[in-house]
Amino acid sequence: MSLPPTKGNFVSRLWSRFGARTAAVALLSVGVAGGFYLGEDRQTQQQGLTAQVGLEVDRTEYAYQRDRQAEHRVTTSRQRAAEYQAKLRAAAAAKEAAERAKQAEAAAANRKKERDAAEAEAKAKAKPYDGPIPASCEEFSGNRKIGCAIMLDEGFGIDQFPCLDKLWTKESGWNHKAYNAGSGAYGIPQALPGSKMGSVADDWKTNPATQIKWGLGYIEGRYDNPCGAWQKSQSSGWY
Repeated sequence: MSLPPTKGNFVSRLWSRFGARTAAVALLSVGVAGGFYLGEDRQTQQQGLTAQVGLEVDRTEYAYQRDRQAEHRVTTSRQRAAEYQAKLRAAAAAKEAAERAKQAEAAAANRKKERDAAEAEAKAKAKPYDGPIPASCEEFSGNRKIGCAIMLDEGFGIDQFPCLDKLWTKESGWNHKAYNAGSGAYGIPQALPGSKMGSVADDWKTNPATQIKWGLGYIEGRYDNPCGAWQKSQSSGWY
């Protein structure tokens, strides 16, 4: 099994240092032996060689420690760089997660806004008139009372009468003889022409009940109910 490059280089240098030290000691030892053979001053020679060996060993140890420190600095620098990169990635991931959460929150708020608008629209369609609802037709008199009673007979709820009251108050003031000289419209519902109301009865000119029945039939056929007709009148000025 081969060692990683960094570790292998370090071990190689370590063995080199030990080899250098061993070689230095061996060479100096050979010199000592040679000196003895030549008959030199043994004590002086031994002291000098011992000093040289010590110096060489110190130099080798210094180089070894210097290399170890350099290796340590390189390793530390790499670790710090890796930690810094990891922090950058973590910060980027956190920023991305926060952005996704913000987008999800905005999308949820938009969906809620759309739901609220749809619910409000549905409520408005279900009950276009949000004013007070009469308890019964006895609260009215004259043609209004007649109109309220006929409306109930035709199957509409009493909650529709405020819309019908507003509509026909605007059109004719509930006057069964109201006539618009400019258009020719006639009666409570302002039928155009007034003779259309003859489909209910021949007394359409004088009988408010005939006019009201015809007007309710017209409203149901085109707008479903009086509040639908009132909405149309508010938006366009006619129904």
